[in-house]
Amino acid sequence: MANNNKNDLLAVLQLLRKYNLKGTEDILRREAQLTDIPDTVPGDSDVSSVLAAYKSEGDPEIYETSFLALRNFVAESLDIYKHELAMILYPVLVHMYLELVYNNHEEQAKRLMEKFGPEQEYYYQEDLRRLAMVTKRDQMSGNDLTDTFKSNEFIIRISRDTLSLLKRHLQEKKQSVIMNIVNEHLYFDLYEGVARNKTQCDATAGALTGEAKRQDNKIKVYYGLLKEPDFQSLTAPPEEDDDLDPDAPDKPKKKKAKKDPLLSKKSKSDPNAPPADRMPLPELRDIDKLEKIKALREASKRVNLGPDSLPSVCFYTLLNSAHSVTCAEIAEDSSLLAVGFAESIVRVWSLTPGKLREMKPAEQLKDIDRDADDVLVRMMDDRTAETCQDATIRLWSLHTWTCVVVYKGHQFPVWDVRFSPHGHYFVTGSHDKTARLWATDSHQPLRIFIGHLADVDCVQFHPNSNYIATGSSDRTVRLWDCVSGNHVRLMTGHKAPIYALAFSMCGRFLASGAADHRVHIWDLAHGHLIAAFTTHTSTIHSLCFSRDGTILASGSLDCTLNLWDFTKLCEDISGENVNVSHNPDVRDGEQYLLRSFPTKSSPFLTLHFTRRNLLLAVGMYDSG
Repeated sequence: MANNNKNDLLAVLQLLRKYNLKGTEDILRREAQLTDIPDTVPGDSDVSSVLAAYKSEGDPEIYETSFLALRNFVAESLDIYKHELAMILYPVLVHMYLELVYNNHEEQAKRLMEKFGPEQEYYYQEDLRRLAMVTKRDQMSGNDLTDTFKSNEFIIRISRDTLSLLKRHLQEKKQSVIMNIVNEHLYFDLYEGVARNKTQCDATAGALTGEAKRQDNKIKVYYGLLKEPDFQSLTAPPEEDDDLDPDAPDKPKKKKAKKDPLLSKKSKSDPNAPPADRMPLPELRDIDKLEKIKALREASKRVNLGPDSLPSVCFYTLLNSAHSVTCAEIAEDSSLLAVGFAESIVRVWSLTPGKLREMKPAEQLKDIDRDADDVLVRMMDDRTAETCQDATIRLWSLHTWTCVVVYKGHQFPVWDVRFSPHGHYFVTGSHDKTARLWATDSHQPLRIFIGHLADVDCVQFHPNSNYIATGSSDRTVRLWDCVSGNHVRLMTGHKAPIYALAFSMCGRFLASGAADHRVHIWDLAHGHLIAAFTTHTSTIHSLCFSRDGTILASGSLDCTLNLWDFTKLCEDISGENVNVSHNPDVRDGEQYLLRSFPTKSSPFLTLHFTRRNLLLAVGMYDSG
């Protein structure tokens, strides 16, 4: 056995012993025929040397000349290959810099970054600025950004011809520094066909670790909607057989109760829907069914929206709160508005003429007849309620206005919480880079979704409750399967953290809004980006589809509300073959913009369509 290989194995044995993995250590000893080696193997410094992510390439000056040669090669390449080749410059620069820092060549690393950093794409500049602050080897340890680059390959989708051209150049020029980086830290997702142009490359670029592999989006997604339950049985009174009543032989027969035509409509089965028993959903209680019937009746009075029939907008302005409001949400039935404040307070307002109700104090409850039919009504008192919230996840009762359960599990602050459309389940996203699926009756999370490389800033349930979408500061959108816990879609293209998500009414499309001022529309059938709306000039924090699915509304910190013609977009893509993974046709959103509504000086915080398609918006007045 070569001496170098033996030292490597001894270092691995030391690492296994350090973490008390005795079974694995014994197996490795037997397979490597090292059973006669004593337990005194190399120390931690030797282990670190063996497992180091970056090896020294000798002369630190060759890094700058190597990168300059690579940049010139890309610039002089044919236009057909140039744009795909240019995508390797950023990851190569990053790993060259880290390699120099790791090997204590601080001056050369600084010079390399200052010379070539500003040339990289604008959406990588913030990462390069953070990276330039790491100038010593010990600063790399525990740094989120350097750890991400060290432990993840940078993914580039590239044609076979382009890759052959690159490899031939590196071999001919004997560029060992770049060749090592390419082999160890880059992953090329190959496809057959013509290389992509600049627009196509930019459409999917921008994520922290490159693009999505085609394999990431091949799993079948059941994006269809579940069949609605039959409500007719709940509303039809039981029939009485009057012929058998001996006391009233001449009494006229009662007419049978007429079936409500609204509730008699049978919902069609969606061929893309998941099996009904795939995800265990709670049984509907009678009160839930009555609420759904109420929603159906309101929906029957809904205004049909379109280019010639835009929604009315009602804007709720929060005064004297520009720097204290953190979030806002409107109830599904549009009856309540809840606003979260930085001082850990949640305030709730009624949006209807009825006042909020709170349980009466204990002294008054003693006087209530517990057998009365309206005992719950008598227990409640008319008043406005205030609730407070800390860093944990808390479930609050809207009857008693008290905290019912505290859910603990996340390691860092929780940024977003969303309930399932079917109730019972809810999902959270956190600074700890995970999203978690919970049930209201369990203190522990049912699923922990791990894969994002930075904060999970926003989460959203799919309309069929089988999937969860997450948006992250790693500039990716992921779709997770609640049943398996795996991610089934990985979508790249945003150039900044993602703060808003919304599923279309049909369940097939997902809209995402980010700090790059863009709204992206994704087709979940294949994971493709199909449209990019770019008219906003600041971060987008709210997205909402109309109840009939015809219009998408986007609200931004630029104090504008934009309405987009989603029906026209769906019609435009319906006849296309979208199963082309390497060069999707991304539409510009300007042709779909119906109207823009500006406010005087109130950024948009949240948007909500009522059941009748009135658009409600919430924002803070900012005099500055």
